[in-house]
Amino acid sequence: MNKDKLILFFLALLALVAVGFVLKLAQPVVIPLVIAWLLTFILGPAINAMTHRKVPLPIAITLVMILLCGIVFAGSIFLHGRVVTIIAEFPKYEERFVQLSGEMTSLIPLKYNPLTDFDWTLTVREALVTLSGSLFSILSNLVLVMIFLVFLLSGKPYAKLKMGRALSDQRAGQLNRIISSISSEISRYLSVLVLISLSTGSLIWLALTVIGVDFPITWGALAFFLNFIPTLGSIVASIPPILLALIQYYPSPWPGVITLLAILAIQMTIGNLIAPKILGDRLHLSPVVILVSLLFWGWLWGIVGALMAVPIASAIKITCENIDELKPISIMMGSGRRFWKDSQKKES
Repeated sequence: MNKDKLILFFLALLALVAVGFVLKLAQPVVIPLVIAWLLTFILGPAINAMTHRKVPLPIAITLVMILLCGIVFAGSIFLHGRVVTIIAEFPKYEERFVQLSGEMTSLIPLKYNPLTDFDWTLTVREALVTLSGSLFSILSNLVLVMIFLVFLLSGKPYAKLKMGRALSDQRAGQLNRIISSISSEISRYLSVLVLISLSTGSLIWLALTVIGVDFPITWGALAFFLNFIPTLGSIVASIPPILLALIQYYPSPWPGVITLLAILAIQMTIGNLIAPKILGDRLHLSPVVILVSLLFWGWLWGIVGALMAVPIASAIKITCENIDELKPISIMMGSGRRFWKDSQKKES
């Protein structure tokens, strides 16, 4: 039995490596499919609501797709306008940026300062190009996402009926429970996360407008977008407006300090007080699992993978939870708060 288990372990490990290799190679097709799959959790309730009110399924899908296309079109125009504005204004800040970095390097008493050879301007340009390239890659795959989304939404109402005919009652019920759990958990999580991200972006836009930092709506939109990436997204979204405030009001450091405190207060209040109360232990995922998922999917698919890391990890956990042989994996992927609360109740 030990030998069989060892063979099974190595086979599972080889299968995992093979799946990762295939996902890496099939990235241009798999990413649009996964994005479409996640969108079904947000758009699915709207389709169900319309079909329950006797709206034909093709008309319901058409209306939802028109709305989605309108949102994407407006977002594309907004993104293009923001990028053009920043590129046009960038030379004005470039000289101040070089002076500020020079003063920072002169404060370090070293015989050889590695920061003196560091090209800050080139780094900022490359960061902007990388970010805009990642966003453009999402938009460039939009047609494929729309095609996949139409097919997924078209087949969703009939999935339970087909499983009932194709499988035994026990297997069909088990599979329906898995799909229903994944759908309900991820739908609630994404819906609440959209509201939290929108609140975060709006507050940052308002705070930067009051302080007088340039491009406040751009940094608010960046905070909204990157807030979908747990922890790391909020940190990355906070850096550009703080640096811009330091450069814009150079040589006075106080606007940068006020910007830092304002963004920190917003992120800490929403991230540590409001979000946990609204989301609770919604997905029951361990922080370590979230971190590993972010690193793995971020390495595999870049920023798109980081955005989808938590929903994918949640889907894996729910699937393991509903299969007896895989329940230990689901328990290890969980946060453990439920077991801790149970132990506290027993002790009391």
